[in-house]
Amino acid sequence: MRAAADRGTAGDRGATAGIAAPGLALRARPLARLLRVLVPRGLLGRSLLIILLPLVILQAVALQVFYGSHLDVISRRLAAGVAGDVGIVVELLSREGLREERAWIFRQAAWRLDLTLAFEDGATLGPPAQRGASLPLLPLEGDLDAALRERVRRPFDTDWQSDPRSVIIRVQLPDGVLHVEAPRKRLFASTLYLFVIWLVGSSLILFVVAALFMKNQVRAIRRLAMAAEAFGLGRDIGPIKPEGATEVRQAASAFNAMQARIRRFVTQRTELLAGISHDLRTPLTRMRLALAMLPGRGAAGGGEGQDDVAALTQDVEEMERMVAAYLAFARGEGTEQVVEADLVRIVEDVAARARRDGAEVAVHVPPEPLVMPLRQDALRRCIGNLLDNARKHARCIAVAVARVPRAEDEDGDARVGEAWAQVTVDDDGPGIPAEAREQAFRPFASFSAGGTGLGLAIARDIARAHGGDIVLEQSPLGGLRARVRLPV
Repeated sequence: MRAAADRGTAGDRGATAGIAAPGLALRARPLARLLRVLVPRGLLGRSLLIILLPLVILQAVALQVFYGSHLDVISRRLAAGVAGDVGIVVELLSREGLREERAWIFRQAAWRLDLTLAFEDGATLGPPAQRGASLPLLPLEGDLDAALRERVRRPFDTDWQSDPRSVIIRVQLPDGVLHVEAPRKRLFASTLYLFVIWLVGSSLILFVVAALFMKNQVRAIRRLAMAAEAFGLGRDIGPIKPEGATEVRQAASAFNAMQARIRRFVTQRTELLAGISHDLRTPLTRMRLALAMLPGRGAAGGGEGQDDVAALTQDVEEMERMVAAYLAFARGEGTEQVVEADLVRIVEDVAARARRDGAEVAVHVPPEPLVMPLRQDALRRCIGNLLDNARKHARCIAVAVARVPRAEDEDGDARVGEAWAQVTVDDDGPGIPAEAREQAFRPFASFSAGGTGLGLAIARDIARAHGGDIVLEQSPLGGLRARVRLPV
């Protein structure tokens, strides 16, 4: 029973920990979101933050320690010195035997103590509320007030606003008010300004130097990213120049080598498939000729042999179509160069050709051209394949071109570029079930009796070579919608 109780207690602790862990995770999420908002997203900003944040914190701590200890002690001592001089003058003027020597005391204070004195006979200081007495706004004012209360021990007030170079101290004496004008340089040390200037100046110099160096490093990384993006879009920009830090140079060299290997692989594959197509067409042509030259069989000869010849001829023709389609699929990544072209014009041309083939196509395009970098022939093949598929299964086809904003990625950062160019092909056919739409893009996954199953595969291959993609959806017309998105 004791063991069971122990197990129960352990289970309770585990359950409590399981409940506490999600609670901690929920509390950490707002902090993570706040950090994501505050922290720069770019490499340059984050690098500068990593360099400068510890420096700023270190300098802030140094300034606080310096001001809170050394300068604080110096400020109190200087204030005590001024308050002591004022206290001596007040005591001298308060003595009965020295009141007649007031002028001599004023001259000695101006010469030896650097204090300018004036006396107002019969005057009195107002109450603290009328004198504007309040808590000091600066530590220096508080130090002086504390020293005057300790060493003068008479009613007084201070004026820091009338003269920017002096502090006016008024002290209540039995027969009047003593005005003391003390230079401000006696109350603070100029090393504070030098220290602050040194801190700020060194931070600015370090920031400028770090920004220049990091900008050069980030420029190399940004060029590498742009080259990778262009290569992914099928644009031939050639090898990039390695520059920047050693690691960035290694990455650029590796990218150049990878780019060359991929181009060599694509070229070799295309040439290999072209050779295979040529080699297969030769025996297929011989088989077609042999079937055509077979002696004809009339009615007496029976029709079974003719049916066999017709079936063989149909098989040969289907094999030739498959070879041609496979070669077109392999050349989908082809060597066609990217040029600036009008997508609206291309879609209109492909739709007009589909109408000539007997399709009923409605086109909805924006009035202004949509010029963007494209492989014109490849894109015509892409959209033509989509229209051909729709024509085989539907009566009405609608093609639309629009410019749509790009969606943001999971981290909240918009991808490169500002918008997508979208081409939609809708039909009123039977469509494709949602669970089978992705399978329709697989090569030779034909959904019609007379197709090779490469139309959608070639179309997606061309769209992805442009940096976009194709997705299949439910069409508003009741059939299938093929949505093509290309980066502008």
